[in-house]
Amino acid sequence: SALFTETEWKGAYVLAKKAIPKTVPSIREVVRQIAMLGGFLGRKGDGEPGVKTVWLGMQRLRDFVEGMEHMQAIYNAN
Repeated sequence: SALFTETEWKGAYVLAKKAIPKTVPSIREVVRQIAMLGGFLGRKGDGEPGVKTVWLGMQRLRDFVEGMEHMQAIYNAN
């Protein structure tokens, strides 16, 4: 996707304990997944996520992605 790296969108699914899609999901799907990490429930009548839940989800995702990048660097160093 043009907005998220592969590690970011896949990380969002890993954190949510959901299967990683075989094809790149739409930006809307990734944003909703990230918002769920920030507390968005995504129920039928909830509409689209707000700025706060997306921001909270992005903070959580960013920490996860940084950890993944550090683990990859350690793995590649050995």
